[in-house]
Amino acid sequence: MKQIRIGVIGGTRGMGRWFAGFLGKQGFTVAVCDEKTKLTPAGLAGACDVVVVSVPIGKTVGIIEAIGPLLHQESLLMDLTSLKTAPVEAMLKCSRSEVIGCHPLFGPQVRSVRGRHIVLCPARTRRWLPWLRSVLQAAGARIVETTPEEHDRRMALVQGLNHLNSLLMGMVLSEAGVRPAELSPFSTPAFDEKMKLVKKILRPHVRLSAEIMSLNPDIDPILDRYEEMLSELKILVRKKDTDGLIALMEHHADRLWPAG
Repeated sequence: MKQIRIGVIGGTRGMGRWFAGFLGKQGFTVAVCDEKTKLTPAGLAGACDVVVVSVPIGKTVGIIEAIGPLLHQESLLMDLTSLKTAPVEAMLKCSRSEVIGCHPLFGPQVRSVRGRHIVLCPARTRRWLPWLRSVLQAAGARIVETTPEEHDRRMALVQGLNHLNSLLMGMVLSEAGVRPAELSPFSTPAFDEKMKLVKKILRPHVRLSAEIMSLNPDIDPILDRYEEMLSELKILVRKKDTDGLIALMEHHADRLWPAG
């Protein structure tokens, strides 16, 4: 391929900055923009071969709708958000370009992608998918290819349920009127690790966590199941039914990790 011009909308912070830096280390020239830069999303979209949208989930579709019509048919439009169905649908609808949804399954603090998972949702591709695969695989990333719908179903469990569980723990501790520092002399290593996740979700990533839970179309049945399971646990605990709890735990352990 000729010299590839790459632009990252939202490339001055978070995963956008990480992705721009990653591509720069691979030898590509990368332009970035956000709401404070002189370069605008429209200016970037019209000048680049590859355009990557990396903005908060709630703003992603709006940005795609604004810049999608500006891309050339031979270009590639991508997004890096934690949800894929709505962004990919918008990219297909609002552009003539090739379209690939992308979700790195890690945060911007990582220094290397070696051994880490990156989900790709190819939606309309000809030449750009092999290029993207080769760039990621050369750096050691483990690529998972799936549909946007399957991605969101999996993320409802991997991220949505995880965030929901951690948020509820933080809410219960807050309502109990006990600060983490007061519990520190009594804490176990497992509790300390859990509290790190609770703090990460509540601060500083509160918007990301809220959007992961509220905007995933597959979160509703998980909320219903969570409520049902909690009610079942409440009955057993309040009855002091130790044997019932053991039977319940063993049942689900066998389903999750079958013997043999």
